[in-house]
Amino acid sequence: MDYMRLGRSGLKISRIVLGCMSYGVGERGNHPWTLGESESRPFIQKALDCGINCFDTANVYSDGTSEEIVGKILKEIVPRDEIVIATKVYGRMRQGPNGAGLSRKAILAEAEASLRRLGTDYIDLYQIHFWDNDTPIDETLEALNDLVRSGKVRYIGASNTYAWQFAKALYRADANSWARFVSMQCHLNLLYREEEREMLPLCRDEGVGVIAFSPLARGRLTRPWTEKSARSETDNVTSQFYGHAEAADRSIVDVLSDIATERRVAPAHIALAWVAGKDGITAPIIGATKPQHLDDAIAALGLKLTSEEIARLQERYVPHRVVGLK
Repeated sequence: MDYMRLGRSGLKISRIVLGCMSYGVGERGNHPWTLGESESRPFIQKALDCGINCFDTANVYSDGTSEEIVGKILKEIVPRDEIVIATKVYGRMRQGPNGAGLSRKAILAEAEASLRRLGTDYIDLYQIHFWDNDTPIDETLEALNDLVRSGKVRYIGASNTYAWQFAKALYRADANSWARFVSMQCHLNLLYREEEREMLPLCRDEGVGVIAFSPLARGRLTRPWTEKSARSETDNVTSQFYGHAEAADRSIVDVLSDIATERRVAPAHIALAWVAGKDGITAPIIGATKPQHLDDAIAALGLKLTSEEIARLQERYVPHRVVGLK
């Protein structure tokens, strides 16, 4: 496993990040397909055995139970300073006007709650999950800065923002000598490439690391177009992300399948290799609920696509509606 600096920071993370939305109590939250503690343990152990050192979750995943499960398992099997725990804040965790968002009150309360659930004294990478249009960015940044200065958070990152919002946040942090976002977690795969227009160039210019989520388009890049899965049938986000350019998307999946056949590898290898090979991408996040998911991710790191293969994969893409941003 190779390790990369996250942007210009000194923090080094594995070239694959294990996404932990898949681990949690299924009856909590809106992910009924998640794995409980005993089912999650083998995947977290295998990730560690493969050299993965970065584990990404969020306070809202399965109503906090993802943080509880991941924190408990990691604490039992690996020294704390050998791993990078990343989590996020924004979503609603309790009733009332201050139970969600990025106000100072919400951030400080949710950071303490995440620390308790994770069973740790500090969070390595604390990320804003979305932009909060109801809170001035200076208030959010100052609260995050205070968490860094207190030692409860080591680094801060962002996710799911427009490029102009992220640029504003970087400017305001620099202007006030506050802790700066070292990473951007954004949606990127062969079926959704809108972040290539503004966000990726901005991050390259500003020295911000990029962690790409949904590199396999929630499974759509791993199987024939008409084949379904338990997650695709129950996940209420998939249709929002991938329901706007089906003809073009299907043709891309067909090309992906052709190249995978030619290479004698799984389609997931090709799709992950495309994301991992993009300029400025620090690491893709992969979710693992089957043993081959981690095997595919590790295998993809050693696969280098030719310029001709990349051109074939990219030529059928059409602009998509921007989704997932506030």
